[in-house]
Amino acid sequence: MIDVVIEETSETIPTDLLLLSDPSEEVINEYIHLSTHFIAKLNNKIVGALLLLKTRPRTMEIMNISVYEEYQNRGIGKQLIYKAIEYAKANKVKELEIGTGNPGLIQMMLYQKCGFRIIGVEFDYFRKNHDEKIFENGIECRDMIRMRMEF
Repeated sequence: MIDVVIEETSETIPTDLLLLSDPSEEVINEYIHLSTHFIAKLNNKIVGALLLLKTRPRTMEIMNISVYEEYQNRGIGKQLIYKAIEYAKANKVKELEIGTGNPGLIQMMLYQKCGFRIIGVEFDYFRKNHDEKIFENGIECRDMIRMRMEF
C-alpha cells in the first residue's frame, strides 16, 4: 500500500484521470461542478481522484473514483473511499452509494471490502446514458450494479 495525501480540493482535476472511470466527458460535466472533489497526491503529484455528490437528503453518491493505471492496485482507491466515508459521516449522511458496470468485478470486490452492499441493478444504464458502447474486460458494460453503505 502506498501512503498518499488525500485532500478536499477546488483544484481542477485532470480530465484524463476522470475519464478512466467515466468515459464520457459530457456525462462528467453534468456532475463535476455539483460534486465535492477529493484528490490523492503522491510527492505533490495527483495520482487519483474521487467526486462525491449529494443526491437526496442525507444521501451521497461516489460519482467518480479514478486512479492512474500505474498507481492502481496499491490501496489508493481504498484510501479515497475511506476519505469519502469519513466526509459523509461528518456531514450527517445516512446512505453512501456507488455504482459500477456489470463487468467491474474488481471494483465490486473493492467496494464490498470497504463496506458497500449490492442493492440492485439498473438494466441498460450505460446504453441509455452513453452514446457509444463501453467495454471492460472484453465485456460490454450495459448494466449498473448499485451498491450502498448505511450509517
